[in-house]
Amino acid sequence: MQNTATSDGRRLRGDESRRAVLRLAVDRASLTGLDGLTIGGLASELGVSKSNVATLFGSKLELQLATIEAARAIFIDTVTTPALARPRGLQRLIALIELWLDYSEGRVFAGGCFFRAVGADAASKDDAARDRLAQIDAEWLAFVTRAVREAGAELPGLSGGTDAAEVLAFEIGSMLEAANSMSLLHRTSRGYALARSSIRERLIALGAPPDITLSPGSAAPLSKAE
Repeated sequence: MQNTATSDGRRLRGDESRRAVLRLAVDRASLTGLDGLTIGGLASELGVSKSNVATLFGSKLELQLATIEAARAIFIDTVTTPALARPRGLQRLIALIELWLDYSEGRVFAGGCFFRAVGADAASKDDAARDRLAQIDAEWLAFVTRAVREAGAELPGLSGGTDAAEVLAFEIGSMLEAANSMSLLHRTSRGYALARSSIRERLIALGAPPDITLSPGSAAPLSKAE
């Protein structure tokens, strides 16, 4: 019984240590990229031994992959899950857009959007980290595209010879990324205002009600998903 309790205690401490390292790692990676993460650097900042951190992850690649998964979980909790709590259709699409802008502007990660920050450097690599980031990026585009399709009945102008929903999802994603990049480079929130205005006008042009609004903090989640 004592050995079991001791083992459980060590496991809990290990889980707590892993969470602490990953919370720091996602912020550091959003500022310096995945290549900027080092087991020694994280250990130094946390005031623990390098061997302790190495025991938790084993290698730099394992640390990078764990950091990506930790960032994905935070993104899902911050953006995806609250968006799904909105009614399906245009309301959910607008909430998704606003939640993403709030996530970037509110600096959930110190360097803005984690995935935009680490994706640029990772794109030139050929390893498991790049593969996982590509999967997550495709997952995000598919999620936005689905939200656009679900809003199709409220956007009568959404039609065309190509997949109009995927095209609009790409346009929306591009404007979100531009707002994130502008805020980092120019140290201004102007890009977020421009993105809100641009996306709003695009949706209205497709038939959305002219009184729709996109404003900071307007996407407070409902208590239950449809």
